[in-house]
Amino acid sequence: MKLQGGIYFNQDGLHQSVRAMHIQTELMGISSANVNGFDKVGYQKKEGVISSFAEIIGIHGLSEAVDDKMGRIFLTKNPLDFALANQGYFQITDKNGITKLTRDGRFMLNKEGELLALEGQHVLSQGGGKIKLPFLPEKLDEIIVSDDGRIELFNPKTRKVEYVDTISVVSSDGGVVIDPKVKQNYAEASNVSLEEEFIGMVPIRRNFEANRNMYMLQNNNLTRAIQQLGSS
Repeated sequence: MKLQGGIYFNQDGLHQSVRAMHIQTELMGISSANVNGFDKVGYQKKEGVISSFAEIIGIHGLSEAVDDKMGRIFLTKNPLDFALANQGYFQITDKNGITKLTRDGRFMLNKEGELLALEGQHVLSQGGGKIKLPFLPEKLDEIIVSDDGRIELFNPKTRKVEYVDTISVVSSDGGVVIDPKVKQNYAEASNVSLEEEFIGMVPIRRNFEANRNMYMLQNNNLTRAIQQLGSS
């Protein structure tokens, strides 16, 4: 851009500061989401990934990745709580048929004997159907789930443990996990470390302040230059 009197100035510095502040704001938002998800069962940490051209394309150069490391597994003593001691996800589907992946294996039974997630979504089997017990057991500990996800139920009429179905456990791309290591009576805490999140926020905030100060400096200098040219 050319100012009156033949003086040129370049807006790239201002634009780069704004783009950098936008990226830092989004990164702080990701960290804040991780902190909020710290006490959520099965929550997986999100990480911001900045591309090599972020200084040019701004926020479009930032993407989000999921840290798939396992969280701490803890005992609940609830027979319908399941944790995965290996990488993978349970498949659940809502009333609209939308399938989602989750590591939150805290399930329940409805009066029809269907296995549901806590918010009412149906838990899927390896065959893609809804898991339904042939009858409601008198006690939940009569339901037995093995490491490979096989569900068995004690039948008081036959006095035998009978196979019901197999819980679907898949990878993030939908492939079947051969050895999911399903742990009954357990749940998985989030894999978020609060200490790491708070420490990681420090350089992000410093970078934001540095770019904010640079923006204010450039803006003030530009304003003074325009005022001086306008008064001449």
